[in-house]
Amino acid sequence: MQDAYFLYHSIGMYPGKDADIARAMAEFGTIWGRADDSQWGYVLPLRARFIDRWRAILNAAPQTVTTFDNVTAAVHSLVQSLPAGHLHGRTVLVGADCFPSNHFLLNGMAEAHGFTLKTVAFRQGAAHVEDEDFLDAWTPDVGLALLTWVSSTTSHRIDLQRMVAHGRRMGSLIGVDVTQAIGLLPFDVHAPEVDFTVTTSLKWMCGTPGAGILYVSPRLTPHLTPSLRGWFSQDNPFNWDITRFAYAPDIRRFDNGTPGCMAALASLPAMDWHAAQDHSAILAHNRRLTAQLIDMADALALPLVTPREEAKRGGSVMLRLPDDLPAPQVVAALRAQGVTTDHRSQTLRLSPGIVTTETGVTKIHAALAQLTKA
Repeated sequence: MQDAYFLYHSIGMYPGKDADIARAMAEFGTIWGRADDSQWGYVLPLRARFIDRWRAILNAAPQTVTTFDNVTAAVHSLVQSLPAGHLHGRTVLVGADCFPSNHFLLNGMAEAHGFTLKTVAFRQGAAHVEDEDFLDAWTPDVGLALLTWVSSTTSHRIDLQRMVAHGRRMGSLIGVDVTQAIGLLPFDVHAPEVDFTVTTSLKWMCGTPGAGILYVSPRLTPHLTPSLRGWFSQDNPFNWDITRFAYAPDIRRFDNGTPGCMAALASLPAMDWHAAQDHSAILAHNRRLTAQLIDMADALALPLVTPREEAKRGGSVMLRLPDDLPAPQVVAALRAQGVTTDHRSQTLRLSPGIVTTETGVTKIHAALAQLTKA
């Protein structure tokens, strides 16, 4: 039973996901194993369909989205493709609650690119960065700001409209990592207009690892020159004249060698499933269950790490466990009772999605009551 599955902040599920992936991979194996020339005519259109599914979710124009293994690789490629010296002597701005991988990356790139990485800190006792503190740190010296739409450890949701409006006044490039809410909350790369967006097909999208994407505004693309380039970076990949290379005029310049397609093919069933759903109903279901989880936290006297106000949070509810109740033990005990969740330090992360039910909320409530003796 999956009724107490609370891991949509990590790996999303939908009914029949296992059979869909198995069928897609079996079909791939059959075609790729044929002794004929049908393989690329099968694989590349499916990769294109995967990209088109993502374009629809982001409301992105054709030739503005491409595939990456993950968010970190996409951010790296974007930053190193900027015009020489664009960030030299300037600041790259992130929050302390950004996904750690992005911080590790940018911290490592700072010296080589001559920028200062400014990390907006938490207020004392706070678990997320306040919008006001981020805006105060966002000064005209910021060449690029990487926004985290929804935090992976608190589900705090930033006021994206306000952030982008401020960034435009500062003259900064603006990127946004939408991983923790995309597929649940509506998002549009044009409202407000951002320069680039990164995400993966995991979590609410219910896809597989390795199926990341990068969106770049067509206003910005012509000014970018990715150093990792190859035959698929060209307008015509079948240009064999090694003395003549020219970047494709669009997002394809971020492609390099022969594209990896397996993750896109494995995630495409989930993308197709998602496209066929009533998205407002999925969100309403999540909002109903997250409200019940907040009531549960109050009943058990477990402090909320997630904002109470619906407009200020994503689709997760994070709770602070008592220090004398180690989180790994709690997660293991819940697992033994059929409840699937995880933790970050003493924060228990709960994200209900389409397969989660009210019965599942009742189940975790009873289990936590027993564990906490509430």
